[in-house]
Amino acid sequence: MNRIAVSISRGIARVTDAALGPYQTAVIRIGFAATWLLFLLREFPHRQEMYGPDGPWKWDLAQRLVADNHAFTILMWSDSQVWFETVYALAVLSALLLLVGWRTRTMSVLFMVGVLSLQNRSIFMGDGGDNVIHLMAIYLVFTRCGQVWSLDARRARLAREARALGDLPRAGAQDRVGLVLWAVLGLLLAAATGAGRLSPGWLMIFWGLWAVQALWWAVGRLARTAEPRILLDVIANAVHNAALLVIMAEACLIYATAGWYKIQGSRWQDGTAVYYPLHLDYFSPWPALSDLLASHGTIVMLVTYGTVAVQVAFPFTLINRRVKNVLLAAMMTEHAVIAVVLGLPFFSLAMIAADAVFLPTSFLRRLGGWAARARGRLFPPGARKLPGQRAQGPRTQESAEDPHVGFTA
Repeated sequence: MNRIAVSISRGIARVTDAALGPYQTAVIRIGFAATWLLFLLREFPHRQEMYGPDGPWKWDLAQRLVADNHAFTILMWSDSQVWFETVYALAVLSALLLLVGWRTRTMSVLFMVGVLSLQNRSIFMGDGGDNVIHLMAIYLVFTRCGQVWSLDARRARLAREARALGDLPRAGAQDRVGLVLWAVLGLLLAAATGAGRLSPGWLMIFWGLWAVQALWWAVGRLARTAEPRILLDVIANAVHNAALLVIMAEACLIYATAGWYKIQGSRWQDGTAVYYPLHLDYFSPWPALSDLLASHGTIVMLVTYGTVAVQVAFPFTLINRRVKNVLLAAMMTEHAVIAVVLGLPFFSLAMIAADAVFLPTSFLRRLGGWAARARGRLFPPGARKLPGQRAQGPRTQESAEDPHVGFTA
């Protein structure tokens, strides 16, 4: 019984002491924000036909669908052109700011609002990758995805260094930008609530997130002891780790269900599921390349059965790190090939971003080091430093997020 109790206590401590997978969640944040941002920018000339008033899915049809499935979309608050352009600009801006990691707690919520609003307005616009982005946008709200590789992490590091030199008297006291952002969003939320635009469920979610931000800032500035901060850290870490587990389970579920459905399909059993799409004009951006691949029956057979085998086996390979890494590389390569051969870049980017949650931390750290060295060569660091701070060499690893700098990641 003592051994069981010790094991349980160690497990609880591991889940609550720190937000696990900081590099993996940062890659997910960057990957999905970049995918959504690139999609919105590419479709900017066609935005009216896809999600706006000029689309084939008319306002009345969308209104009837939303009334039936109760999906969340702020695009249905008004059918004016100005409102549509505002929401589309909000989606682009939130994706960009989430990509660079500026105020990630707030931007993750606005990113979710932009994704749900556009996708639920016209549910037939997508290629499968939109479903993954839809789910991950919700999960990202509950993660601490700005611990590394973000402007929030950089600001937290500079704040720690400034406090060490005595420049900041209290944690969170100087976060005026976060306070203004929180107040403005509170006013907008109050206006939407007063107009009756939000359902009771979404009212609880948005007001709850807004109140949590206020509590976090107040504790960071007004608490006299460390216990309230530690308690908030424990809760935030537990929520983050639970969301990270859900993301991993979602990725495994996607591959497992896809693989088992393929096994039951006759087109995958006779090996023609890959052959037919290569002869469709819609999936042939490079006809010569598609014809070349389709003309080799051995390649088509290997791709067909290899896809099924990898998807079915992947969830079971998580118990073996080396096998998992091999299959992970194979799946990412396959998605890259799909992006080029079948012309589905955003579907492939979304799936690669979902796969990134299983990448080894050592590889991601090396990747961050390579990126930092490349950035240092392209943009040599200046001579500016904090008062009294000695010059330091280039950093190769991002420091962890400081959870007490007000409205940060």
